[in-house]
Amino acid sequence: MGSVSAVAGSSLTVELAPQVNSGLLIIGGKTHRVGQVGSFVRIPQGYNNLYGLIAETSESSSVDQVGNAHEMDRRWIKIELVGETIGDEFERGISQYPSINDEAHLVVESDLRKIYGGAASGQIVVGTLSSSDSIKVSIDLDKLVTRHSAVLGSTGSGKSTSVSSLLRSIVTDEHGATSYPAARIVLIDIHGEYSAALGDIASVFSVIPKGGETKLHIPYWCVSSENLIDFLCGPISEGNKSLIFDRIVEQKIAFIKNNNVQDFDLERISADTPIPFNLKQIWHDLMWHDNVNWEDKEQTTPSVADKGNAETLVPPKFNPPAAGGKSPFKGSGGSMKRQLDLMRSRLLDNQFSFFMSPGDWQPDAGLKVKKDLPELIQCWLGHDKPITILDLSGMPSARLDLLLGSVLDIIFESALWGRNYKEGMKNRPVLLVLEEAHRYLSAGAVGLAKGMVQKIAKEGRKFGVGAMLVSQRPSEIDETILSQCGTLFALRINNATDRSRVKSAMSEGISGIVDSLPVLRTGEAIIAGEAARLPMRCRFKLPREGHFPDSKDPVVAASWSKAFGKEDYSGLVSAWRNQDPSAAPK
Repeated sequence: MGSVSAVAGSSLTVELAPQVNSGLLIIGGKTHRVGQVGSFVRIPQGYNNLYGLIAETSESSSVDQVGNAHEMDRRWIKIELVGETIGDEFERGISQYPSINDEAHLVVESDLRKIYGGAASGQIVVGTLSSSDSIKVSIDLDKLVTRHSAVLGSTGSGKSTSVSSLLRSIVTDEHGATSYPAARIVLIDIHGEYSAALGDIASVFSVIPKGGETKLHIPYWCVSSENLIDFLCGPISEGNKSLIFDRIVEQKIAFIKNNNVQDFDLERISADTPIPFNLKQIWHDLMWHDNVNWEDKEQTTPSVADKGNAETLVPPKFNPPAAGGKSPFKGSGGSMKRQLDLMRSRLLDNQFSFFMSPGDWQPDAGLKVKKDLPELIQCWLGHDKPITILDLSGMPSARLDLLLGSVLDIIFESALWGRNYKEGMKNRPVLLVLEEAHRYLSAGAVGLAKGMVQKIAKEGRKFGVGAMLVSQRPSEIDETILSQCGTLFALRINNATDRSRVKSAMSEGISGIVDSLPVLRTGEAIIAGEAARLPMRCRFKLPREGHFPDSKDPVVAASWSKAFGKEDYSGLVSAWRNQDPSAAPK
């Protein structure tokens, strides 16, 4: 192609030879374009070959000294060195630098095969090189999971389809057979779009289950008590909060005793120990404590008109206090009325039923449960499908942080404390795929979900928990969290602020490739980081028909061109009122 004219660190400048002025070369019957940004260049160094990526091309003109008779055009390419082959083995990094006038050669498919290698053990094929459809792109599964990753791209860039393709590539081979039957992938689906794409290889848990899906339950007693009380009661004094903590601990101790749980140290129980307790009974006890009046001044006999019912959330009623120092006597409570009324409304709110009334995980009046925490973890992580989809699309958006954070808390704590067991994530790792990450991981966000993702990003590798963030607004994600993602899949990004954040997160000197983010095709991505052998521009494999996510754009022209007829909006309103989109006909 030409010869090296300048060397500055890992950057080279190559002057192109006159014979490549056309920009096209035919080698072995194949046409090659010369000087394409993002393509490779080979620089022989005896037994070794240096490889670099073209970051920039330019041209300069000069006039000869004999009366400006003609101009001489000189063409240049700027190259960023990325690795070398020693024999047939490709390695990242370089052991020597080229010299001035060393030759730069075009890279052909045989060279690309040396660079990218084959799909060896632990490598998964995710697509093909954009510059050569015959070269398959593979990434390292171990580093993808343990060093975390992020899939970033603007709306319409093919992000959901690419995530579906990537997850399918992880668990199945090119023929659709399961390649990793013991894989554990938990996909947090905010918009309910992935069950259509991955339903055949996933167990789907939904707040509003459709055919073949399982009802999602997040038991309230698994949630941090601090966060639970904030959700149930709103602002509350420290004294009243401590009173609720004490009631929770009492119920947890009673659960251990009533269920004859062996080998358990009761002294170690705290309000945050994941043990079932009856929240309705606690509400009833607190209502009694806050409203009770007494028959005697010593406050030994309550003046009860109606004991109420904890299970049906009927509050107890007491005889009103008498005037003139007569019985009944007024109690000293009344400070928690607003908080207890809010707690009751939360318990009665049907949209929180998956959380406040968690089915078989709901303790009865005798503190007995049909299913406990082992069955919950088994339900999410121990089934025979490699992917678990937690469909949160029916979840109240205002409480997404609390409930998503609780799911992450359950999974991370089970990994932390189960690291020495064969069922633990240390022996069978889990990959958490977090859709719409910018909604709860922004720099200004403060909540349980962000705290848990930060903890997973920093400590997850030690316990077998990996994270994959998926977002259309990388500039809104907390910089500390994004910097922990060792592998980046950057699809088309139009916004300049988002592009600059992605560029700063990529450690390699590949500015020429990153600058092409606005012109990437749909389903095409730049892959860089620890799981990739080299920074590369890749086209993800397209899913088969019927395996696309339910996120395609409406066909406006076809829809609007139909004849207009009478419309009935009663189904739409019914779905709205029932908070169930599946109730309305499509």
